[in-house]
Amino acid sequence: MARVRRRAVYTVLFRAGTVLALLLVLSPAAWLLAGVVSKAAPHWQWDVLWTKFNATTGGLLGPIVGTLILMTGVCVIAGSVGVLAGIHLAEMARPRRRGGTGGTWLRMASDVLSGFPSIVLGYVGFVALVTGLHWDFGLLPALLVLSVMVVPYIAKSTETALRQVPTSYREGAEALGMSMGYSMRKVVLKSAAPGIVTGVLIALAIAVGETAPLLFTANFSNTLWTGAFIHSHGFGYLTYVAYTFWSYPSKHANDLSYDAGLILIVLVLLLLVTARLIVARTQRFAESRGR
Repeated sequence: MARVRRRAVYTVLFRAGTVLALLLVLSPAAWLLAGVVSKAAPHWQWDVLWTKFNATTGGLLGPIVGTLILMTGVCVIAGSVGVLAGIHLAEMARPRRRGGTGGTWLRMASDVLSGFPSIVLGYVGFVALVTGLHWDFGLLPALLVLSVMVVPYIAKSTETALRQVPTSYREGAEALGMSMGYSMRKVVLKSAAPGIVTGVLIALAIAVGETAPLLFTANFSNTLWTGAFIHSHGFGYLTYVAYTFWSYPSKHANDLSYDAGLILIVLVLLLLVTARLIVARTQRFAESRGR
């Protein structure tokens, strides 16, 4: 009986510890969300979404458009490179004959790259692209630096999703005479698509909240993006407004800062909710197929 009671106590303590850990994770997020909403809601006006940017009288059209362009560009560049890198690590980095794994050094390089501070990547982008290649501030240096920053996350999530596809799928495709490329497109990638898409969306959520790399590569501009990828002398984005305008002496600039923070939170939440819906939908279908 004493052993049973002791186990029951340990179980209760373990569950209490998990609940406490969950609260420690959720509390800062809830506190930040409540703080931004409480600052932005009292003065929120919907026309801030389509009014041209101005620190004293305008809205956030330019920074919103710039942020959406950044998200699209990072999705194309980092998504393509990261998914292909993950496919290589999961399917083509075969074990070597004399010990070790063919993808060990690639994975190590990816892990090291994911550990670099974003401000360091931004400074490297400034030295190599803005001044080294004489591109000046613009969209392309910003896209390349942000893409380099999130590629390791996409590659890792893609590799993990591909490794979770049952080996029997590949063996069945090979038994039917499918080539490696065809079976990869039609069988393996289709099964791993939810995990890959989830990784891309989470990487976008990470990229959309960055400021430090953009300060070194994109600068900032009050006008709408002109369509130039280099030599544009900067363009607008929301994180700069949220980071800078909260300390301006103008009340309108302070309000724009909180509005920008609220819009950023909504964008990140939309990306994360979309990722969770994709996972939940695919898991439901998988369970129905299993039954």
